[in-house]
Amino acid sequence: MSEIREEGAREAILRRLRAQARDVPHPAPWRSRRHFEDIVGRFEGMVREVGGEVLRVASLAIVQEKLHTLFQTLTPKRIIVNPDPPLPSIPFSQKWPHIHWLIVHPQTPPDTIRAFANQADIGISGAIAGFAETGTVVIAAGPTHSRLAVLLPPVHIVLLPVTSITTDVFTWIPNRPRPLPSNVVWITGPSKTADIEQTLATGVHGPGRLIVLLLEETATESSQ
Repeated sequence: MSEIREEGAREAILRRLRAQARDVPHPAPWRSRRHFEDIVGRFEGMVREVGGEVLRVASLAIVQEKLHTLFQTLTPKRIIVNPDPPLPSIPFSQKWPHIHWLIVHPQTPPDTIRAFANQADIGISGAIAGFAETGTVVIAAGPTHSRLAVLLPPVHIVLLPVTSITTDVFTWIPNRPRPLPSNVVWITGPSKTADIEQTLATGVHGPGRLIVLLLEETATESSQ
């Protein structure tokens, strides 16, 4: 009998709630009060201010040239790649066969990714957004993406189209054409931490060096 009374009380409460339901319009998208005359220049300056590096590249062909120059300087032996767009069009293992590569894919065992990323010299990912206000890059989770490739190697290289740069997070979220991914990694410069004496240490909880390649060609151009 008590279960019947509880069920009846529950239904009564739900009926009252349904009777009071009404359509409520969603608030208008956030309009940032910040305005930057040169939003790409502002982003570039903020990345450098927080300790990152920025290289502007006109096309994917130039991206490969920049990567080649970086590899000559960094002399990596192992590189892990999250093939976020437009990275899949770059033939990493064919162009640099002397480097040991791991290109993350849905069938890659998690233990394999962890072991490789832990020993990798460089991680490479594509970013879905950049915030001019703080110099932050946003990297999304997905079936071909591993956070370990972002967090474990001492150097991380991010490819970001300039068309994905916006003012701030509050402008970006409500204006996205698709829902947010299940997980995103926000990177604002190299990893930093400090002890109780405020002694700053870099690279403790993530890469100690962040290099952002700003791709200036449009999505239409890169798909041709």
